[in-house]
Amino acid sequence: MLAKLWNSLGFTRHSSYLFSAFLLTCFLIVYIWWPLVEEYFALMQPYMETGQYPWYLFVDWLLLGIFAFMSVTIMARANLKTDSLIILVGTFGGLVIESWGTQTNLWHYYTAERPPLWIIPAWPIASLSIDRIGRTLGWATAKLNDSIIQTAYWLTFPAFYLLMLWFVWPTMDKPYTIAALLICALMIIAPHNQRTALLTFIAGSGLGYFLELWGTTRECWTYYTYETPPVFAVFAHGMAAVAFWRTGLLVQTAWNKLTRREALWQN
Repeated sequence: MLAKLWNSLGFTRHSSYLFSAFLLTCFLIVYIWWPLVEEYFALMQPYMETGQYPWYLFVDWLLLGIFAFMSVTIMARANLKTDSLIILVGTFGGLVIESWGTQTNLWHYYTAERPPLWIIPAWPIASLSIDRIGRTLGWATAKLNDSIIQTAYWLTFPAFYLLMLWFVWPTMDKPYTIAALLICALMIIAPHNQRTALLTFIAGSGLGYFLELWGTTRECWTYYTYETPPVFAVFAHGMAAVAFWRTGLLVQTAWNKLTRREALWQN
C-alpha cells in the first residue's frame, strides 16, 4: 500500500535525498538559532501552565500544514539534476529579495536582522514546491487555448506591476527598489514563455498566501502597512517565482554554452 502511494505521487530515489536535506535544514535552523525557539516557548509557558486552555490550541496547525504540504510536493518527481539549479537560484534569489525588503524597510523581522539568515533556506524549499505545483497546473491546463493564456497573462502581470508600484512607492529613492522595478518590467515585457510564466506566477502566489498568512499573523515579519498579509506580498511570491524560473533558464543556457565551448576546445 505504501509502495503504491509512493509511486502514485511520483516519488523517486532522489525524493528521499531531498526530504532528508529538508529535515536536516530544519534541524540546523532550530539548533543554531535555539534562543529564538526558547523565546517562543517562553511566551507560551504562562498560558500552558495555567491549564485553562487545551493543548491543541498551542499547536501551530498552519505551520504544520505548510510543512506537510511542502514536504510532499518537494519529493514529487524529484530529480537532483534539475532540482539542484532550483535550489541554487532560490537560495541566492531569496537572499537578494530579503536584502531588498529589509534594507528599504518594506518589511522587518522581529529579530531586527536585515536580513535574517535563518529565513533564507525557506526560499529554495518554497521554490521546489512551486515547481511541482506549476507542473501540476501545466498538466491541468494543457488544453487551454494559447489566446486565453495570452489574455490572462496581459491582464495579470501589468495589474501586478501597478500594485507593486503602489506598494513600493515610499522607497522609490532606494536603488534596490529601482532595480527591482526594472527587472520586473523586463520580465513582463519579454516573458519567454507566457504559459509557464503565468502558471508559475499562480503557483507562487498560491503558496505565498499561506506563507505570508503564517508569518504576518505570528508577527515573525511585519510589513510597513501592518496588513496580515498585504495583497502585494502574496502576489510578490508569484513574481519572485517567475524571476527564479527566468534566472534558472539563463544559468542553464550559459552553462550549456560554456560546456559546449570546452568540448570544442578539447576536440
